[in-house]
Amino acid sequence: MLPSQIHMEKRIFTATRPPALLPGDTVGLAAPASCFDRLLFEKGLTVLSGLGFSVRVPEAVFRRNGYLAGTDAQRAEALSELWQDPEVKAVFCVRGGYGTMRILPLLDFGMIAQNPKVFVGFSDITALLVNFVARSGLCVFHGPVLTSLAHNAADPELEAAGIAAALDPDKPLRLVAEKPEVLAPGRAEGPVLGGNLTILSHLAGTPYFPDLTGAILFLEDTAEAPYRVDRMLTHLFLAGLLDKVSGVALGDFCDCGDKEAIHRVVAAAFAERGVPVVGGFAVGHGARNLCLPLGISAELSADDAALSFRQPATEGPG
Repeated sequence: MLPSQIHMEKRIFTATRPPALLPGDTVGLAAPASCFDRLLFEKGLTVLSGLGFSVRVPEAVFRRNGYLAGTDAQRAEALSELWQDPEVKAVFCVRGGYGTMRILPLLDFGMIAQNPKVFVGFSDITALLVNFVARSGLCVFHGPVLTSLAHNAADPELEAAGIAAALDPDKPLRLVAEKPEVLAPGRAEGPVLGGNLTILSHLAGTPYFPDLTGAILFLEDTAEAPYRVDRMLTHLFLAGLLDKVSGVALGDFCDCGDKEAIHRVVAAAFAERGVPVVGGFAVGHGARNLCLPLGISAELSADDAALSFRQPATEGPG
């Protein structure tokens, strides 16, 4: 396939949007990966409660099994119980870290599809995000975990605004890169999908890597040197998994060394694909982590350095 043809390939896919959250709705907490610092947990809980939700804290989140928040079976069961509970309208993850991909074979993605609700997380939670889209057909949200909310506890209104904008059932989200870096020009349209590059690279070769045909690929990472970013992208290209993306949007590559070096690596990797590549979105491990819907269609414009969604990410009442 010629580079000029790649960005034109369409993927016919529309994820189911979850019901919008209302003041007082119950938000359940899940810890599908690592255990966590209790002080950060308490600070983040204050921020989340301040958004007007009733927060349910299952005892299961406090389990420990080495560096994991319980055994694989316990973590999968706790997440599934929240998902089956009709009173729980949203699930926020407590922390990423490591361990989410271990529970993928233990989840009933059909049950998850039948009970659409808001799901928020990032980093290691990428393994769930992309599979809730690909296997359950749900729109989900790449956004702060509870312990990362604690880092911005001094400005909860800022965090509230970012989450509310992504969950607004009346207005489609438009994200503009705060420090735009146009690495390749053009416009692309397609469902947004992706997340943490390291997690995506480790899903390659498994049944849990998503189909990225026609998708706008979102990528972010932390503490990965430029040569490791190069290695992961090269691995994914050699596996034939990135050839048909329609565009690339880059979030924060926090503590990854020289940002320009990272951007050069990404630009070179996609140079022959003929797709727009835009960096500078405040999404990921940086000081701000704006909520980004995954699974619904958006337009990526290099001219505006913006990601504009075609519809709200949640369904309003009625």
